[in-house]
Amino acid sequence: MATINKLTATAVRNAQPREKTYKLSDGGGMYLEVTPSGGMYWRLKYRFHGKEKRLAIGVYGEGAGKVSLAQARKARDDAKELLAQGLDPSTAKRLAKEQGRAAAESTFKAVATEWLEHIHKHEVVPAHYARNKRRLERDIFPTLGSRPVGDITPPELLDCLRKVEKRGHLETASRIKTVCGQVFRYAISIGKAQRDPAADLRGTLRRGKTQHFAAITDPREIPPLLRAIDGYGGTPVVVAALNLSPLLFVRPGELRHACWGDFDLEAATWSFQPSKNADPLIVPLPRQAVQILSELHGLTGPDGFVFPSVRGPSRPISDSTLGAALDVLGYKNRMTAHGFRAMARTILAERLGYPPEYIEQQLAHKVRDANGRAYNRTKFLEQRREMLQSWADYLDALREGADNVVPIRVVEGVG
Repeated sequence: MATINKLTATAVRNAQPREKTYKLSDGGGMYLEVTPSGGMYWRLKYRFHGKEKRLAIGVYGEGAGKVSLAQARKARDDAKELLAQGLDPSTAKRLAKEQGRAAAESTFKAVATEWLEHIHKHEVVPAHYARNKRRLERDIFPTLGSRPVGDITPPELLDCLRKVEKRGHLETASRIKTVCGQVFRYAISIGKAQRDPAADLRGTLRRGKTQHFAAITDPREIPPLLRAIDGYGGTPVVVAALNLSPLLFVRPGELRHACWGDFDLEAATWSFQPSKNADPLIVPLPRQAVQILSELHGLTGPDGFVFPSVRGPSRPISDSTLGAALDVLGYKNRMTAHGFRAMARTILAERLGYPPEYIEQQLAHKVRDANGRAYNRTKFLEQRREMLQSWADYLDALREGADNVVPIRVVEGVG
């Protein structure tokens, strides 16, 4: 019987490189290969179905990623057992490596990261993407990140969400559940999960109190606000953003992240991806908006952010800029940047008589027809163009102090 375990730990440790590669045999087909450059590799020579083969066991050394003498011997013994069962150790190693790679690519973190980068990042504005990524990294990845996405159970997910609830962040817990549901559904679509455990948690989270953004919706209170904005002494960039906020009433984050490449001032349109809607939106620009943008174009155009930060053109104005400006103007707790949406929604419907379909489409909300299909980005485009121009003219008339600016009008609804 061939002698095995011929090497000693000291002999292996003291092996020095020579002019040519040489081998130190430990028996049983295993040897240490030492190269002229100082590399030391464990190999196993064996025969399978009459053909001589070699198994790469690993690099000699101590610590992570290295293979000691004792570990190499165990690998040799394991390979011998596979041979006794009629299995090829090299094939078994390759399959195990592939399975390990597949398992690593099927963890919740791996799938969530893939969804974030390939799907979510292109559907929402950067701030919304960053916020959801941060939520997953903080509240889900530490506990469930390494778990196979298809093995995660509803109680496991609920446990993570309960921890967020205990911090008093009820709304955040609900939003994280929604994001996790999107990740699980993506995992199902790529064959790495069978079901969405987040769907089983309906009704299990506490509901936070709905907090509405402060907004002025009484026409009598709008003129002083518009005049205050006109008198604001901030930078031209912030002044322009403030003046466009009531005219276009998009989400503040969408306005802040507006890029010149999305505007066609000649066609008077702004095409962009809403932050909370999978469908792109075309915003028709009233004359007043085109004038503001044309003047600003010479200052911040033709590329990059329309409203760059004072810290540099690589980032837009911060999410607190417009709110801070309104506070300075004396509207703290009375009006917010988001409140211009409520202002427009209320008055366009109640005072100017526009159908909700036009208004909701302009607000970038999901609007569906009688058959339940979502309207595309060009739906009601010409009607919305007329609506936004009427709205801009209405605001101008209010600013100038006209009485009974626009009579209540009735617009025929849509089918």
